[in-house]
Amino acid sequence: MRSFRHVTPRYIVNRIREMWYQKTCPDHPWLTRQANSILDTYLKKTDRGLEFGSGRSSMWFAQRIAHLTSVEHHEGWYKQVSQMFADNHVDNVDYRHCPKVAQDADPAGSGYVKVVEEFDPGSLDFALVDGIYRDHVAAAVLPKLRPGGVLIIDNINHYFPSGSHSPNSRSTRDGPNGDLWKRVHDEVSSWRYIWTSSGVSDTAFFFKPL
Repeated sequence: MRSFRHVTPRYIVNRIREMWYQKTCPDHPWLTRQANSILDTYLKKTDRGLEFGSGRSSMWFAQRIAHLTSVEHHEGWYKQVSQMFADNHVDNVDYRHCPKVAQDADPAGSGYVKVVEEFDPGSLDFALVDGIYRDHVAAAVLPKLRPGGVLIIDNINHYFPSGSHSPNSRSTRDGPNGDLWKRVHDEVSSWRYIWTSSGVSDTAFFFKPL
């Protein structure tokens, strides 16, 4: 049964603020407001990035960096975003359609996750994990980040323990959400990080040590 325990006065206020932000900034990535502010000052024109889960962020990144590889599993959405790129004459995005694998198949062997293998170690300035198979993608992409590069995980409160008040957040007693997330959590636990929250959803930045 669906839980409504998160529907508190604080959540309602945060939800209204989030809806207003999304309405007034329709071209911004679907991340927290603070996360977008950080990215707006962090990204450089020479950056090369990889994102899993495409959409508003894809166009936004394309306008700010040298090259983006974007991976999408949903065919209908892939076609819509492809048309958006064509309409805006975007030529610095390598856009991939990689469908889900069968329910009983190992996601690690999917074309979606294997896109990561095409990148040399230390070749990416950032990676955004915001699509399917997030645990597999996050674990695979860590070696591909350059020293000083950043791993960005949306809805991080669903996967890492925290004190977040956003819905479906994991507590320190819960721990990471599964073995792969524990592996990622253990590896980045010594990295500098910024955890942002709207009270509705959370986005975190993990900076690979120099």
